[in-house]
Amino acid sequence: MTDLLPVALAALWGAATGAFLPRAAYRFTTPQGTPWRQTCEAAGHPLTGWLGATPCPGCPRTTVPALPLITAMVCALLALATGPRPELAAWLTLAPVATLLAAVDLRVHRLPDPLTLPLTPAVLVLLALASRLPDHTGTYRTALYGALALGAGYLALHLLNPSGMGFGDVKLAPALGAALGWYGWPTVMLGTFATFTAGALYGLALLLTRRATRKSAIPFGPFLLTGTLLGVLAGAYTS
Repeated sequence: MTDLLPVALAALWGAATGAFLPRAAYRFTTPQGTPWRQTCEAAGHPLTGWLGATPCPGCPRTTVPALPLITAMVCALLALATGPRPELAAWLTLAPVATLLAAVDLRVHRLPDPLTLPLTPAVLVLLALASRLPDHTGTYRTALYGALALGAGYLALHLLNPSGMGFGDVKLAPALGAALGWYGWPTVMLGTFATFTAGALYGLALLLTRRATRKSAIPFGPFLLTGTLLGVLAGAYTS
């Protein structure tokens, strides 16, 4: 029972933070090149603030239960794999942001700069703090190298095929490389493999069901985040 307490607390943290994501998700879901949403589409209510349990404060019945459920599940899995180690605080801080990014990218194929650009320094600062505490199981140096490696790798893919790899994915990659690199190079490779495998299977499923063609764009951010989650879970569990 005692061992499950951190997992339960992490799930509560995920549910509580995820409950405040619907408004930010709604405001960020605008097409590329357009400003963030200022009014709700249903009734034109002004949207104030970025955190809220409903997309529009003037339409309180519009709820988004998926976001707190997903965030709670992710946090519980991270706590289960990591245990009471210092880096868990970093993972639980980042989980709501990752959920928000995935939700926005799935809807409008966009990874907002206000979320992706501060993410890399935030990850590095959190892991730097964790590395100074006893009982951590990661290595800060490989976190730095992982950030550089994934950032450079995704930038190269973007330059080779801009239509196949968006620049938002490039901006997100260093933060995820740092998280994977914390547990070493095998975790970086595992997370990268899981990312591209998940993306390829999703694209294949769309082709087989004729919901897309070979030229159709798919949001890659959710697969980047899912692959990173799987890599971090494996790295934390085996460390």
